[in-house]
Amino acid sequence: MRFPPWLACLLFLLAGARVMAAARPGPASQRPPNILLIISDDQAWTDHGHMGHPTIRTPHLDRLARQSRVFTRGYVPSSLCCPSLASILTGRPPHVHGITGNDPPLPAGLAGAGRYASPEFLAGRARMNARVEALPTLPRVLAAHGYRCLQTGKWWQGHFRHGGFTDGMTRGEESKSGRHGDEGLRIGRETLQPIRDFLDAAGREGFPWMVWYAPMLPHDPHTPPERLLAKYRAVAPSIHVARYWAMVEWFDETCGELLGELERRGLADDTVVAFVTDNGWIQSTDSPRYAPRSKQSPYDGGLRTPILLRWPDKIRPGRVEHPVSSMDLYPTLLRCAGIEPPPGHHGVDLRDPAAVSRRRAVAGACFLHDVPDLEHPERGLRWRWMVKDGWKVIVPDAVNEPLEQPQLYRVDRDPMEQRNLGSREPRRLRSMVRDLDSWWAGPER
Repeated sequence: MRFPPWLACLLFLLAGARVMAAARPGPASQRPPNILLIISDDQAWTDHGHMGHPTIRTPHLDRLARQSRVFTRGYVPSSLCCPSLASILTGRPPHVHGITGNDPPLPAGLAGAGRYASPEFLAGRARMNARVEALPTLPRVLAAHGYRCLQTGKWWQGHFRHGGFTDGMTRGEESKSGRHGDEGLRIGRETLQPIRDFLDAAGREGFPWMVWYAPMLPHDPHTPPERLLAKYRAVAPSIHVARYWAMVEWFDETCGELLGELERRGLADDTVVAFVTDNGWIQSTDSPRYAPRSKQSPYDGGLRTPILLRWPDKIRPGRVEHPVSSMDLYPTLLRCAGIEPPPGHHGVDLRDPAAVSRRRAVAGACFLHDVPDLEHPERGLRWRWMVKDGWKVIVPDAVNEPLEQPQLYRVDRDPMEQRNLGSREPRRLRSMVRDLDSWWAGPER
């Protein structure tokens, strides 16, 4: 039986109230695991040591990968920050949760930061925020079952409580850089102290916790410490690439600090650590911006990410090549906490090899950066895509991409999508388009 999102959210909140007493401090063996969710911001799937990059140093995430089940062919449903993060949070693709772009329609005639403080923009943002507030988000469900959940870093949905977090850094003050994080954007780049303070409180009070660590790293502006930039100046093809590579290592250092905090506090064995990126980024050699076929594109350079899961003695380390989705983190982390996920999500439990292998296809869609119509956010659609049996289909929207044609790639053999095989495999192309159409019109629309 399916429930509308608001009813599913209410039922879980009521159920959580009944189990709050059971989640109070007790012997460590009786408490559910803590959860640390690490979300990289604008990083290509290739840009890790454990994924084979020949130059970038990521020793801390490489060590985490050796201790984790690594899904090398993870995908985010959309190659843009805000909708991708909302999908991680809800377990739903953008065309279902309704947040398809970073921003609501921008007011005409306004430029610069002033447009983000305009009444029209703020009203649009509030309407987008309300979509998340109506859903049983990961922290909302965890909080209903006795967890305290801390938001840090990138966050587009106003105040952290809109997403169901009990604690957080972002207040959603648009006039103070609140568009995508405000105070939260200090995490990683300037300090990790808010997380340390939160862990101190957990140590005193004994509550299980979740930390959303989504720093604006390696996201631009690419301003790495000189000690890291010096490593890459002579080996990178340009200063822009050198800065980006140094940013990736800086992000890795901060992950090492957090993982070290878990070990120092004796929490490593009792904490599920998950890693994913929000979307890809291929650094331009000629400018500080991203190159084509990465962010905001339907190609793997914008959509693919490794997904890591570590839970000592509970999740066996190894590497899995089968495609999975960032939306799978939603049911996986809830079930790690002993909570049955509410209905409506699109994920599978990544701890279950049979469930992972049974799902043959992973799909998503890319939209315009600014949502053109808040009542019908799907009108911003640019491309839909699906990966199945080693193949990938990309279908452009006739309105927003009228000059494009469907594309077909054998991504298991052509990971950089250099050979469009659509004209050579017309039957396969038609079959995958039908599958994609069925997914797009699924029951959760």
